[in-house]
Amino acid sequence: MPSDRTDGLTCLLTGATGYIGGRLAPELLAEGHRLRCLARSPEKLRDQPWVGGTEVVRGDVTDAASVAEAMCGVDVAYYLVHALGTGRRFEETDRKAARVFGEQARAAGVRRIVYLGGLTPAGVPEERLSPHLRSRAEVGRILLGSGVPTAVLRAAVIIGSGSASFEMLRYLTERLPVMVTPSWVHTRIQPIAVRDVLRCLVGCARMPAEANRAFDIGGPDILTYQEMMQRYAVIADLPRRLILPVPVLTPGLSSYWVGLVTPVPSSIARPLVESLRHEVICHEDDIQRYVPNPPGAPLGFDDAVGLALQRVRDAQVATRWSSAAVPGAPSDPLPTDPDWAGGSLYTDVRELNVDASPKALWRVIEGVGGENGWYSFPLAWAVRGWLDRLVGGVGLRRGRRDAARLRVGDSLDFWRVEEVEPGRLLRLRAEMRLPGLAWLEMYADCDDAGRTLYRQRALFHPRGLLGHMYWWSIAPFHTAVFGGMARNIARTAAKDGTDRG
Repeated sequence: MPSDRTDGLTCLLTGATGYIGGRLAPELLAEGHRLRCLARSPEKLRDQPWVGGTEVVRGDVTDAASVAEAMCGVDVAYYLVHALGTGRRFEETDRKAARVFGEQARAAGVRRIVYLGGLTPAGVPEERLSPHLRSRAEVGRILLGSGVPTAVLRAAVIIGSGSASFEMLRYLTERLPVMVTPSWVHTRIQPIAVRDVLRCLVGCARMPAEANRAFDIGGPDILTYQEMMQRYAVIADLPRRLILPVPVLTPGLSSYWVGLVTPVPSSIARPLVESLRHEVICHEDDIQRYVPNPPGAPLGFDDAVGLALQRVRDAQVATRWSSAAVPGAPSDPLPTDPDWAGGSLYTDVRELNVDASPKALWRVIEGVGGENGWYSFPLAWAVRGWLDRLVGGVGLRRGRRDAARLRVGDSLDFWRVEEVEPGRLLRLRAEMRLPGLAWLEMYADCDDAGRTLYRQRALFHPRGLLGHMYWWSIAPFHTAVFGGMARNIARTAAKDGTDRG
């Protein structure tokens, strides 16, 4: 609930569709601040429960004009974006975006910038850092030199339901009772609970102007990754894990290993793994002078893991590591949109009458994916997911944020929810590696006679000859995959409706 304070600040939030940004937004509103979100795709925030109290503007942090417009009247600007995964030139993109953000903040008279970066190891030359950590450190320096008072918070492993670091730890420990692990499992780490990260981010908004520096933030425990896995096993009531470190697993090989075992793809696992090559612990706790710890804070590792696990089990995960769109994911308009440029378009359309109410049919549609699967040819879906992960894609194991409800912007296995019309339409956009663009639409409708009608449409817009070859190579499987999916969804809806009746 909003606080009773009347001296709230106007805050600009970038990265609101991401893991931290999506959780920070309601915290800023609860503190009594006014919130404006800058997003490349504002429609992805449409279904967020907190969005009603915010202003959402379209823009990109690399576009000076849109950033300048978003900065008007802003007191505090939160920079929670990065270009990791957009290609080999991501450091250059990060550099450009940080400069644009700092310059426009200074021109608009913004009082403070707040940035969440990575904790860098002491005494390690910057050229020996991973590209990920090196870029995060450079962004912090650019913002600190922008002429706007800036607070750079530097955190190591963030523990919270849905965070990439927590999911990596969770799946490695739960799925592998015996592990052959790389040497970095002996590296000392100072993890921090996501609630303490959010508390520090909110508190930075009211720092005095003379505070223009970086702050290390961490929890009370310093552990090796091996100790974190063993303590997770205890908290999750699992037998003690047998961990056998070997020196031959490089960060690159480790990231592929993590990608195979956990839902976190290797493209995201690699920077996490590379960040663990060096000791990452806090060397000061100066943030306390400006954002004092309340009773019970910061949360210890065991409590943070216990809380995160409880959130997962209660299906109360507000955001996940996959909340942010996959870098490079298609953003072209749907081929049926009025402004579509045209070109080749392949479709697969299925329609079936369903012996159930539209409401019962919609429950099944909204529940697809994750543990419920895709209602047809499970082996084909599994193989497609594995093939996607082998070429660096997200694969089929991202699952769902919520077992029963979907909202625009949610990740759903290797799809992204592009549109939801409750009770009627679910449109998914493919984020797997494809030689083209793909969508899947599912409708709960009624025919002219008033009978419940299930309509399903798969669309593929090929790119080049490879795209056409791809479509025709998988066309023989469409009857089993798409036809079976339509039949089984209709059958499940009819059974579900009968059971509930």
